[in-house]
Amino acid sequence: MSGSRYPGSVDVAIVGSGPTASAYARILSEEAPGATIAMFEVGPTVSNPPGAHVKNIEDPERRTLAQRASEGPGAGAETVNSPGAVKSGQRRARPGTYLLQDGYSFPGEDGMPVAAMSSNVGGMAAHWTAACPRPGGNERIAFLPDLEQLLDDADRLLGVTSSAFDGAPFSDLVRERLAAAVDSGRAPAYRVQPMPLAVHRREDGRLAWSGSDVVMGDVTRENPLFQLFDESLVTKVLVEDGAAAGVEVRDRRNGTISRVAARYVVVGADALRTPQLLWASGIRPDALGRYLNDQAQVVFASRLRDVSAGGTHPAAAGALSEQAGVAWVPYTDEMPFHGQIMQLDASPVPLADDDPVVPGSIVGLGLFCAKDLQREDRVAFDDGARDSYGMPAMRIHYRLTERDHEVLDRAGREIVRLGKAVGEPLDERPFVLPPGSSLHYQGTTRMGRTDDGESVCSPDSQVWQVPGLFVAGNGVIPTATACNPTLTAVALAVRGARKIAADINSALLMSESDNRLSKQ
Repeated sequence: MSGSRYPGSVDVAIVGSGPTASAYARILSEEAPGATIAMFEVGPTVSNPPGAHVKNIEDPERRTLAQRASEGPGAGAETVNSPGAVKSGQRRARPGTYLLQDGYSFPGEDGMPVAAMSSNVGGMAAHWTAACPRPGGNERIAFLPDLEQLLDDADRLLGVTSSAFDGAPFSDLVRERLAAAVDSGRAPAYRVQPMPLAVHRREDGRLAWSGSDVVMGDVTRENPLFQLFDESLVTKVLVEDGAAAGVEVRDRRNGTISRVAARYVVVGADALRTPQLLWASGIRPDALGRYLNDQAQVVFASRLRDVSAGGTHPAAAGALSEQAGVAWVPYTDEMPFHGQIMQLDASPVPLADDDPVVPGSIVGLGLFCAKDLQREDRVAFDDGARDSYGMPAMRIHYRLTERDHEVLDRAGREIVRLGKAVGEPLDERPFVLPPGSSLHYQGTTRMGRTDDGESVCSPDSQVWQVPGLFVAGNGVIPTATACNPTLTAVALAVRGARKIAADINSALLMSESDNRLSKQ
């Protein structure tokens, strides 16, 4: 192991560098400042500061290079900038992501043909759309009494604001038209409102996307006891006497394998690779990989014909446009979908390519549907086959139920109604994106109130079977959500991180007390 760039031991080893893994690093840096922390990311550093959103890179060539570097084993494959390629039936990924080579569907199942991942410092938060709505109704985790406070903490870490687009020329108009069609009979919290977004103002005054760099914050970057190691593949969680004891990591720069001892291990990869690592480590609770759920997504577009160009300046390349805002139609149990009505350049769906349009006058509508949770919807792992990283190959089993199709049909009718309320529809009918398109995969390491065989981890995100091992990410969310899951996932990570911090601080106090007693 000579020449290893990794420490021999740390208090906490964190696998992954997305927003939830970064939340662990941040909370531990704030609340357990004496703890040594090592973070391992399989992909490279693609931005400065590490973990920043690549769309904040103004130079198009540099931004493209950063996206390509995030595509892991899929680098060089064709990517899609519009739903046109998706609609044509071609199986493609968005820039900065890559798809499974195989195992994404099986005969008689819907599968997830466009399930995607990213491999880079910052994870998917280097490529996301920054929407951070709060869950409502059945989306909420009923057994967490402190959920609202945790969501407040997640807002702080992500830098969430609902006022980013207050000056946009058409945001009020779009919300007014949506509200007229939606708000009747809804409680105030569930009425049309600005979308909470993880965005911030740069020094030049323009809006920029938050990434994992914002979650980490200066307190983490300036923590001398925190280290981030990129291009480092964790291949195994080490377990001794039934408890987490560290990680085995392969340096992807030279192929060497090292062992890093740790009192606590946090696996915060994503909803596919977190259960993959646990499986590869021989940690295989009954619920591992199960209750996999995506949010079926319906898209539509309308055009505001009765508007004229405002006086706002266009955004620099890569930055957020301030021509129009992002509206939110919250999920309700009666209407089990979440509406995201986006400005042109923040949407993954380009919306018009005919004649020149007034900036901000093309409105993209998307409805995300809550899944009918099924235990048999799962990501499984094949010990007899290996993926591009040498890990057990993924096999996705996924079906849309009769209820899912009913909700999709309702969402299709509703999105047309909303599109007509906003303006002039650009399409005759909405389009249902292929399974996996939302990138909001959840449930595979789900949290539970008790160890009943239907969950992987406790309300503190600690794996039931392995003390000291914590899981993080969207996979921990146990409910069927329609809203974007990042805020909730970060909130759950805050809870887990505070559990570790409290244990570390308690052990430190006990050690200091023992030392004082021994000297008396």
